Amino acid sequence: MHRTTCSALFALAALLAHGGAAARVDPQEWLREAESAYERVANYTAIFHKQQRVAGELLPAETIFLKCRKQPFSLYMKWIKAPYKDSELLYAKGWNGDQARVHRGGILRFITHNLDPRHPGLMADNLRPVTSVGIGFLLETVATDMRKALKAGELTFSERNAATLYGRKTRVLEVVFPREKAKDYEGRRYVINQDAESKILVRIRVYDADDLLMESYGYENLDLSAPLGDADFDPQNPEYHF
Repeated sequence: MHRTTCSALFALAALLAHGGAAARVDPQEWLREAESAYERVANYTAIFHKQQRVAGELLPAETIFLKCRKQPFSLYMKWIKAPYKDSELLYAKGWNGDQARVHRGGILRFITHNLDPRHPGLMADNLRPVTSVGIGFLLETVATDMRKALKAGELTFSERNAATLYGRKTRVLEVVFPREKAKDYEGRRYVINQDAESKILVRIRVYDADDLLMESYGYENLDLSAPLGDADFDPQNPEYHF
């Protein structure tokens, strides 16, 4: 009896050390819930955490104050920490010829450019254009790949232990695709944090077939009821420096 109890405790300890057992989740139901939650969002602000591996190099994390409006799609971004501190970017669909207005921080802050979102100057050290920023992009990326894998019968989707992230309780979910099919998807494995209360995806980490981190996007201090208006996406806003 004593030996059986010790064995059970040892197994439990080993399980906890590896993050706990994965629980099966209905992927279709989970997607419907997440998409329904995002549909209710009109505007939001957040501290946006971004890190990408470009040309084999994991670049320094970026920390950005973000304002986002869904309709028309609009972004204001201000980098609040190095390496791009005090840089700003403004983009609004249908404004400025669908170009982003940008400037660097530091001694270059007085030089403003109007650039297509896919301009080499904006795509340097970036995997995706600025129009892919936002919690909607996270959800769209996950949903597209999950539904593709479901149709092919090759999706592994599970829930890990809950975790506190950015001071919020989150569910931790893992999406895995076959290693040999990794190139058919945005990555081989996703680790997703979903806010337990709002059901919004607040972080996604994307790993490749070798389990190297390729992309990480997180949204801290997410305010889903931010009262944003046209002035928040106007370069003449006195709080901006365009």
